[in-house]
Amino acid sequence: MTGRTKRNRAGWLFVLPSLTGVMVFYLIPFVDVCRRSFLQAVGGGFAGFGNYYQVLTNKAFRLAAGNTLRFVLICLPLLLGMSLGIALLLQGQKKYREIFKSAYLAPLAIPAASVVLLWQVLFDNQGLLNGLMHFFHKTGRDWMNEGTAFGVLVFSYIWKNLGYDVVLWLSGLLGIQESIYEAAKVDGAGAVKTFFYITLPNIRPVAFTIVILSFLNSFKVFREAYLVAGNYPQESIYLLQHVFNNWFSELSMDKMAAGSVLLCSVVAAFVLLLQRSWDRGDEDCND
Repeated sequence: MTGRTKRNRAGWLFVLPSLTGVMVFYLIPFVDVCRRSFLQAVGGGFAGFGNYYQVLTNKAFRLAAGNTLRFVLICLPLLLGMSLGIALLLQGQKKYREIFKSAYLAPLAIPAASVVLLWQVLFDNQGLLNGLMHFFHKTGRDWMNEGTAFGVLVFSYIWKNLGYDVVLWLSGLLGIQESIYEAAKVDGAGAVKTFFYITLPNIRPVAFTIVILSFLNSFKVFREAYLVAGNYPQESIYLLQHVFNNWFSELSMDKMAAGSVLLCSVVAAFVLLLQRSWDRGDEDCND
């Protein structure tokens, strides 16, 4: 047995526990969900695409899908733009960079229950925000039961994920050699040209990772919305996770399975299309 074969076997032995965990807790359950999406909830008879038709024609699902899509389309550009801007500002602040990084990561360390308590203190009918409005002789609002609820949810997502993205952007920015910026400065390149022709091309690999993570994290705001507003919140923040939670309470496993497969297919298609467009962009940059 050669040394290379021994190393390969050792590598597989180290990877085997992780592969087993992924297969047992992810792949096999997903295959089972795909199977159940074609079966009736009662009796287990074959339903064909009937479950998918019920899901796609369900008003609650369509409302939640539209709200989720709107949430992603608004939050993703906002988060990416704000986090990149802050990271660019911190790039040159060597003295205070670590302090700011720790401060921006603080929201990730706060438990969801504590965050919900904070939102209730701020946005409740008798909360701090309405108290300030009454102080200035303004009429208070029911922030979580009006159209403003969507803005509160967007704010919650940005607040929670901004620091994480700032740190990721910083890791990419700090990987760019200072000599490149110095050479550009000597050649007379301004801040705008330096950003578009030096900074952006060098952070493309990091940017892809940040876009994917931010996209996936946009589906993780359910806990805050659920704990603040319950099973049936204001229509503007009724998300896909609310639909699945309510179907689970009703034991509508057929709809849950079909909806999960549809959602997974859409997310996978988005990631693959983004990967393909990113690869084409890299090829154009190399040419």
